[in-house]
Amino acid sequence: MKKRTWRIAGINFDHFHMGDLLRMAISHPQVELVGISDEQPKRLEEAVSKLRIPRDRVFADYRQCLSQARPDVVILCPSASSHGEWVKKVAPAGVHIIVEKPFAASLKEADSMVKAMAKDRTLMINWPLQWLRSHRKAFDLVQSGVLGDVLNVWHFGGNRGPLWHGADKDEKTAAQVAAEKPNSWFYQRRHGGGSLLDYLGYGTTLGTWYQGGRRPIEVTAVVDQPDGLEVDEHSIVVARYAQGLSKFETRWGTFTDPWTLQPQPHCGFVIAGTEGTISSQDYDDFVTVQTRRRPKVHRVAAPEPKAPHRNPVEYLLHCLDHGKPLEGPVSLPISRIGQEIVDAAVRSAATGRTVRL
Repeated sequence: MKKRTWRIAGINFDHFHMGDLLRMAISHPQVELVGISDEQPKRLEEAVSKLRIPRDRVFADYRQCLSQARPDVVILCPSASSHGEWVKKVAPAGVHIIVEKPFAASLKEADSMVKAMAKDRTLMINWPLQWLRSHRKAFDLVQSGVLGDVLNVWHFGGNRGPLWHGADKDEKTAAQVAAEKPNSWFYQRRHGGGSLLDYLGYGTTLGTWYQGGRRPIEVTAVVDQPDGLEVDEHSIVVARYAQGLSKFETRWGTFTDPWTLQPQPHCGFVIAGTEGTISSQDYDDFVTVQTRRRPKVHRVAAPEPKAPHRNPVEYLLHCLDHGKPLEGPVSLPISRIGQEIVDAAVRSAATGRTVRL
């Protein structure tokens, strides 16, 4: 049976991950990339050049892109504070939507995004860490019962800073970073900037996945206050659950990026349960395990994920083709709990108090 061809468009290039997502789309045998759009046309040029997108599929007006390109699926990469705004703009076109992380700048905004979608259309929140072989293997081991009952999750997430890399993780120079910083949404509070909102959702959402969908009771957060900046570059968040504590840390300013060389501390997760622990570092091809039955720390190979779990585009189209609901961090129930924790952390950092969910 011939498989359906899905028409995909990319709208709003605020987040540099758009280039990665578009490459995944054009590499999929069932996808036709029918349009790209941004209100700042200069930001489209890199994608046009690298992906060889025809000029008649390039739009400055998203409404023109929707009406002329007629996509089935839209990839959105707006600034964190405008996810709700852009979902509300695009959803009336009757499309399925992939929103690049985070879910939203607030739980209220996240819920408004869900409400804006038609009942027969899917909203996916993409967390790139979900597709890494090490973290997927860690989840498989948790599911198999290797750890017993999960008690704690530790996450350290970060990089050199959001302006040091562009599409395809191309590295920028210090001069380029310095020039972009004053005008970048990543460094503006009103646009949802800061390391906490950029990275905390990774830990809280995948942490919720490893916890089997549990919600914490309360959250305590502390952020730094760097001179000359209105947003944080470092946060530490502690969540208290009925069964134990978990910690999530975010940082801009590591010496290296984890996809080139792991910084110290290493970016990734440590998951502890009643019967053992798993250490899962970003981009490794193995996880490290210790259990009561086998106390000596040992490596377990993490094979490359197989279809349809290699990237968000492939997974969404698989679910749509087969009428299956989304599962894991990209699903709304897991992502919403992750957003609840982020919201509580923002309030805790602002008030200096522990916040109950």
